[in-house]
Amino acid sequence: MTPDVPRRQFMALAATTTTGLAAAGLPAGTAHAAEPAGPERADRPLALWYREPAADWLSALPLGNGRLGAMVFGATETERLQLNADTLWAGGPHSYDNHKGLAALPRIRQLVFDGKWPEAETLINSDFLGVPGGQAQYQTVGSLLLSLPTAGTVTGYRRELDLDSAVATTTYTRDGVTFTREAFASAPDRVIVVRLSASKKGALSFGATFESPLHTSLSSPDPLTAALDGTGDATGGVAGAVGFRALVRVLAEGGTTTSAGGTVTVRGADAATVLVAIGTTYVNWENANGDAAGQAAGHLNPAASRPYGQLRSRHVEDHRALFRRTSLDVGSSDAAALPTDERVSRFGSGGDPQLVELHFQYGRYLLIAASRPGTQPATLQGIWNDLTSPPWGSKYTININTEMNYWPAAPANLLECWEPVFALLDELAVAGRSTARTQYGADGWVTHHNTDAWRGTAPVDGAFWGMWPMGGAWMSMAIWEHYRYTRDTGKLRARYPVLKGAAQFFLDALVTDPATGALVTCPSVSPENAHHGGGGGSLCAGPTMDMQLLRDLFGAVASSADALGTDAAFRDQVLAARGRLAPMKVGARGQLQEWQQDWDAGAPEQQHRHVSHLYGLHPSNQISRTRTPELFTAARTTLVQRGDAGTGWSLAWKVNFWARLQEGDRSYKLLADLLTPERTAPNLFDLHPPFQIDGNFGACAGVTEWLLQSQHDELHLLPALPSQLPDGSVRGLLARGGFEVDISWRGGALGEARLTARAGGPARLRTAKEVRVTSGDAPVPTTRPEPGVTAFTANAGATYLVRPA
Repeated sequence: MTPDVPRRQFMALAATTTTGLAAAGLPAGTAHAAEPAGPERADRPLALWYREPAADWLSALPLGNGRLGAMVFGATETERLQLNADTLWAGGPHSYDNHKGLAALPRIRQLVFDGKWPEAETLINSDFLGVPGGQAQYQTVGSLLLSLPTAGTVTGYRRELDLDSAVATTTYTRDGVTFTREAFASAPDRVIVVRLSASKKGALSFGATFESPLHTSLSSPDPLTAALDGTGDATGGVAGAVGFRALVRVLAEGGTTTSAGGTVTVRGADAATVLVAIGTTYVNWENANGDAAGQAAGHLNPAASRPYGQLRSRHVEDHRALFRRTSLDVGSSDAAALPTDERVSRFGSGGDPQLVELHFQYGRYLLIAASRPGTQPATLQGIWNDLTSPPWGSKYTININTEMNYWPAAPANLLECWEPVFALLDELAVAGRSTARTQYGADGWVTHHNTDAWRGTAPVDGAFWGMWPMGGAWMSMAIWEHYRYTRDTGKLRARYPVLKGAAQFFLDALVTDPATGALVTCPSVSPENAHHGGGGGSLCAGPTMDMQLLRDLFGAVASSADALGTDAAFRDQVLAARGRLAPMKVGARGQLQEWQQDWDAGAPEQQHRHVSHLYGLHPSNQISRTRTPELFTAARTTLVQRGDAGTGWSLAWKVNFWARLQEGDRSYKLLADLLTPERTAPNLFDLHPPFQIDGNFGACAGVTEWLLQSQHDELHLLPALPSQLPDGSVRGLLARGGFEVDISWRGGALGEARLTARAGGPARLRTAKEVRVTSGDAPVPTTRPEPGVTAFTANAGATYLVRPA
């Protein structure tokens, strides 16, 4: 990750997300009798569950509907739901462009080519870095607090998050009365819902109010409702422009309900439904003058007209329509009956294969909860952040982390959750066109290693980290990847101008390397890593990752033009430029070089968390066992030299790397390294540390890579199946070419696979052993173009059964 703060502050920042027992509403001395583990856990295998309330934020349970997020603590004295709205950001609309940049660019480039790295860095920091030099941060709304009776000892306590229903439940008994709370974030009704009930009539009493670290005020707009009004912070000299209103309305059954001074009080009720709605003034990246109060009321009032049962059923139906598309079964054991945090502590010792399934499905759950059509994309923390100044601003870091957030979207069958990325790209293309002209004198559009709610596209955070012009190239590859999975020419046609604009920029901005004659980026960096050339630093020309990204970008534009039957002249331009890019090279240590020069051996961080130059191995397909064996071996050598250690998200990328190397056991080891208390929080959030959600998504995608890879117009079945998971099945994975795939395996070998052709066309299957293909019990004519490959023509809508011959 790009440090907006020095590394020595990492752990301090991590500590700020852990607010202790007080945050969970647990005064010292509170007694809780632990619920015994037992076979009853088997009835909900896809649930996180715990014997105690959350002691800190990293133990609380996440809910989300794309727009709103909540972390549920499950306390018995003061329940806390920490709240987020996806459009509550510091600052306001503005341009980051540096108007001194274009004049400084020729000198910067010359300094880089001359190897005068410190001088180049100084000039970039003074004349090329964005204004301001840091971007805005994503901010918390605050918390909803429910004050509950405190007398008596709590027994039979349990809290859980059921991934299949996306409902968090807390139950406990106090003085002979069993209290139950259900909470969920409803996408169809656009509110957060909490249902409180008691086993004894008239036993439910509580208060509901808000607190916030931002500048806010409380009020009671009506007898059932409390309101929190506030504004996001200023940042970098830009005034806070996003106003917000949070409303809580309590609909009690029996008893009395009153509201005064921003607190709703319920006395003697049988049950109550608590609804939370949040509106902001954020309209889009150029406009923060919306109606927060009107938006909040417009969501709250319709929801309040529905009975709780209807709210819950609408929510569950909406969630399951996405969640139940894909299932995974890799076996279970007695360990599955343990609380989730205990399972993470024990996973490294083996014997808990079901935790792999739970973690995989948790990644899918989080993507559904954090990213829906019409919402902002998932940030570094998804939609969950309890701070006003979180680590790295909880922004969009687009030199790996935002892209990793969406790696599961296609293979794990959640294409709709990808939609916010395409909306983001539309906006970045507009903002980035200004940056391209202002700072590079180039056509097209550019963005660097970070962006935010205001769609900053200039380099930020300092030249060492920020002088990387490839963010648009990587992000826009989502357009082509979506087409590869769906064959949807309508969406490709609509999005092609954004993809083309990303390529247009580089046709203008690439320069000729005077030493080699190749086209290269300059200035650039290999994300966040330093080299030892000259005076050191990170600046360079044409790092390997840049060249890989441009080969993909130019190839995607050319292939898109072919698919759409358009833009032949531009297609020829990008292919000509692609042919002049600096090639990948193997260094003296047998490694894939990270830079054009063989600087790897002297790089100051031999085990750096970024392994950017292996982009060509994953997520790209430029390096493969069958097509580029020398580079394939060099990529493996690089991973061995870098070692298995890493931050949470880095381990997740390595899970994918080793899967692409078809070494399932090594890939599984990396997942086991991730599933430890040092890298996975009690609530299964990925830890850098601190919390970053990309590791959750990256690991989820890595599991799909064990089971199905679709590169070079082939579907490779079980390419990296770990020996630790010898028996199992998966349903509903998506593959490039427009296929949906189910697979079962026994004893580490393919049992059968079922392919549904959504688009139709050529199908090539790579398998360990020869297979036969049938459709409707009839054999399908196949060919064997090479050993291990079976080819046939698939008809759109048809299903094919693949079994060992």
